[in-house]
Amino acid sequence: MTEGDTYAILSQAYLTVLYGAGPIMALALVIGLIIAFVQALTQIQEMTLTFVPKIVAIFLGLVVATPLIYTVLVRLSDRVFDLIVAGGT
Repeated sequence: MTEGDTYAILSQAYLTVLYGAGPIMALALVIGLIIAFVQALTQIQEMTLTFVPKIVAIFLGLVVATPLIYTVLVRLSDRVFDLIVAGGT
């Protein structure tokens, strides 16, 4: 296994993390911005108003994004296991 192969595997691992966590993080960001905008318009500064909708949205986002996350993780693990079976070449 060369340095290029190691770099390719690490690069794919980083992209796997981004693809797996990206949709959930983006969803949390959008929900947080919407809630902050509503709080700024109505001047309601309730702490639970920021957390409960985000938690519900993240949970629903995880339910929806689970097949995508699974597919990305299977693709990475298949590549790594194929490299292991091939003897690292």
